[in-house]
Amino acid sequence: MRKIVAAAFVSLDGVMQAPGGPTEDPTGGFDEGGWMFKVWDDGIGDTLGSLFTGDYDLLLGRRTYDIFAAYWPYAEGDNKPMSEAFDRANKYVLTRGNQPLEWQNSHRLGSIDEVRALKQGEGNKIIIQGSSTIYPGLLAASLIDELTLMTFPVVLGHGKRLLGEGSPVERLEMTGHKVTDKGTVIATYKPGGDLPPYPPEGPIPITSDRELERRAKIEEGSW
Repeated sequence: MRKIVAAAFVSLDGVMQAPGGPTEDPTGGFDEGGWMFKVWDDGIGDTLGSLFTGDYDLLLGRRTYDIFAAYWPYAEGDNKPMSEAFDRANKYVLTRGNQPLEWQNSHRLGSIDEVRALKQGEGNKIIIQGSSTIYPGLLAASLIDELTLMTFPVVLGHGKRLLGEGSPVERLEMTGHKVTDKGTVIATYKPGGDLPPYPPEGPIPITSDRELERRAKIEEGSW
């Protein structure tokens, strides 16, 4: 069985949209593209080096695939080794569309079930990059084995979030963490199971007249 690992750059308020450049993804009027390089932290280098060591394949949403396909095959200079590695890697694109996938070694996956079948086979580890829209479904299907978040000390206020609409209710177990000298928090998690029920030793809800009035306002939508 293959391992699916994810690593994402996020702000303190959970935004992961367009960390790499101003024109990367302006969807929704996002105007802070390239925010990661405004607060770049060399302290994440070891984490990225470990992630992209050895052979791997990529799992991408369609828009992230478009971004990568328009950039990495043409990258030169210091980015040439990564360009060549991405060219070699199988690129699995989770999409409902049927647009051409012209970058070499690209493959279409039409559903979460197809991702599950891919994971159950043999092969390289699979790395998720970007692709905010695919996280909720993959987490709900328990298909992500490891999630590393690199949380930069910056607040963006708006933009696509890593765990957006449709994310399941579940626990995550931290398996490692560190804080860089510049304050970036690098934390790695694995699935931790369902959220347990409210414990018997938890605070007993107050049922004062004022509390009951507050709940009534909640019910009627006036709170």
